[in-house]
Parts: sequence; structure tokens; C-alpha cells
Amino acid sequence: MRRLVVEADGGSRGNPGPAGYGTVVLDPVTGETLAEAAEYIGIATNNVAEYRGLLAGLRAARELDPDAEVRVRMDSKLVVEQMSGRWKIKHPDMKPLAAEAARVFPPGQVTYEWIPREENKRADRLANEAMDAGKRGRQWEPSADVRAARAVTPAPPSGPPGDAAAGAAKAREALAGRKAAAAGAGAGVPAARGVRAGTATAAPAATPAAGWAPPDLGAPATFVLLRHGETALTPEKRFSGSGGSDPELSAAGLAQAERVAAVLAARGTIQEIVSSPLKRCRQTAEAVAVRLGLDIIVEDGLRETDFGAWEGLTFAEVREHYPDDLDAWLSSAKAAPTGGGESFATVARRVATTRDRLIARSAGRTVLLVTHVTPIKTLVRLALGAPPESLFRMELSAASLSAVSYYADGNASLRLLNDTSHLR
Repeated sequence: MRRLVVEADGGSRGNPGPAGYGTVVLDPVTGETLAEAAEYIGIATNNVAEYRGLLAGLRAARELDPDAEVRVRMDSKLVVEQMSGRWKIKHPDMKPLAAEAARVFPPGQVTYEWIPREENKRADRLANEAMDAGKRGRQWEPSADVRAARAVTPAPPSGPPGDAAAGAAKAREALAGRKAAAAGAGAGVPAARGVRAGTATAAPAATPAAGWAPPDLGAPATFVLLRHGETALTPEKRFSGSGGSDPELSAAGLAQAERVAAVLAARGTIQEIVSSPLKRCRQTAEAVAVRLGLDIIVEDGLRETDFGAWEGLTFAEVREHYPDDLDAWLSSAKAAPTGGGESFATVARRVATTRDRLIARSAGRTVLLVTHVTPIKTLVRLALGAPPESLFRMELSAASLSAVSYYADGNASLRLLNDTSHLR
């Protein structure tokens, strides 16, 4: 069995304050850095940042080898003792993170070791680089050497391109097939199935009991996921993200918003409304808020992908004008659209961070999240522990409803997907 070492750290300048994490995956024999990751995560505590670093390190190790024996080395006594099962986890912000970390590898595959701070300099340096980048309003980027190493085994996209999802899925499969043929892959074996999930979006397999919560876990946090109503771009299947003109709902979209508001009011279960900052989501959320008499909390983490220069174009138009960039984007979750758009790996990290924060304060509550195609499909995929390619096998219509419940032990249960019965 292959052995890997994960070193992870996190920090907060204020505790809570501006926070970030860093992590490296090492070959225990040669000491070679096999993967590294870091991220500025906004305002958080030291402990939350340390757990986020642990999660990123475990996911990076799993991407390298899901069957590996992993030794985690951290200078956080708290995280090491809690993840080793010797200390109880009481803080609500850390419970879901620890539960998610415990599911990345099967039980018994990961061991934990406390090390002095001076022995954790690599991860500490990355965490500080991430916080420095956040201070400048940017995100941390890996070194050129690590980017080159990752490019050898690219990961598939972690989410669909808004309203252009269907075309992207077909093109991605075609591209994978061409690459397999060029490499002499065996006939009848789709190349995409041999590509590993990206570090930021790979989800651990659910336990056999996922979705079956024992009574002592209490009521779950339930997120009702509402995709916004139609805009003028929706029927034309154009890339519609967060970097374009921020279109409003069309007449059809406004009617859809009223219909979904009526059905949610009739059910009477929604206790809070959280919306993406984009107009089409806020307009959809407002229709519901008026019916329910609730305020709207705007959450930037729920915004759609920024598609850069591709905003407003059809998939065919992007293929015509930016063929090389599109091929790269279809091949790797870390590749970004032309013109400074967001990679799907970046979007997945943002969505997971937002999810964890909302879960921590929503136990026993039903919260409506009004958002977009990529965030909703990412939440569903992560809840199921499904591979990234599953995103291209989900239909998600405008103004549709989906629902996921999250339990105290870290398990999640998909309750509903793409319900459009209220629109008929």
C-alpha cells in the first residue's frame, strides 16, 4: 500500500479574523512535494482554518491515491486529538468539518501525529501566503512546478456552465474520447472514467447509513435549493454567470417566481431565506419573501461561476472563438474561462465554505437557498459523494426545487431534485 504524508496548518489574524490555510502532500521516503493547496477563507477562527487545511490535505491525498495509507502531521494539538478520537468535538463550527474529514478515507487509513510548529513550516508558509493574498483581494495560486505536475493528470470540471451545461457535457465527453484515442486507449472504454476528481471537489463516499439518521442526532439542517427563474439568456442556453451583465428575470421568470413562492407559502416550512447577490436570484427570493414575511440574507458564496469572456455566448460561439481555452477548461476543473473567469475548483471551494458556515448555524431549521445551476449541482454532488461527472447527468430547470438535509454526524440526505410540479 502506498504511503503519503499530509502536513496542514491554518491561521487567523484576529481569531476570529482574516483566515487562511495551507497544506502539502509529501512522499515519506523522498520528501518530495506531491501536491500543495492554500486558500484565503474570509473571517474565521484559527481552529476552523486548521480544520479546513486538514480537509484540503486529505482531499489532495485522496486524489493522488484513494487507497493510500495517510499520516497527517499537524502542530494543532486540538485537531490531532479530536480526529484521533481522544477529545470530544463541541464547537458547532468544527463538528461538520471534522465529520467531513473523517469521511475522506475509510476508517483506519489515516493516522494523526502532533508535531512542533517549527516542523510544520511548509504548511504554515502556505497559510500565510493565502492570508497575504486575501489581504490584497486575491486568492493564492500554486507554484509553477506544482501546476505543471497537476497538469499531467487533469481533473474533470466540477460543475456545469450555467445555462450552457448540456453542450459542455457533450463536448467534454467528445474531448475525452479524442484524448483516449490519441493515447491508444482501448476501444469502448470512455477516457473520462479514468480521470480522477479534482482536489477541491472530490467528495468522500457516503457511509452505508447516510441519510438514515439515528434519533439522538436531532433535527437536521435542511436546505431547500431554488434555482432562479428564467432570464432572456436562459432559453438560448447562453453562459450566464457572475461576470456578465447581471440580467433580470424575464416575464416568464417573474411568473415562475410567483408560482414557486405560492407553493412554498402553502407548505409553510421555510424559516429563513438566503440568496445569491445576483439580480435574478434576488428577484426570485423577493417573490418568496413577500409571501412568507421574511427578510432576505444575501450570501456572496452562492453566486454563479464567473465565465469571463464567455459570458453571454452560446457554447458553439465559445467553441468558435476560444477553442483551445475551451478544451483546457473541459479537461481540468482548475482551468478558468478566457479573460479571467473562475475555475470550477475555485467555485466548489467557495460553495463548500458557504455550505459549512450555513450548516453550523442552521441545525433543526429549514433554510431556502436561492442560487444557480453550478452551486446547486455542486451541493447535491457533494451530499451524495458522487464523482464530478455526475453533474452532467443532472437536469436542473429554471425555478426548480431541490432539497438536502445535513445531520450532526456529517451525513447528508438528498430529499428532492429538480421538482418543477409547481410550474405546470
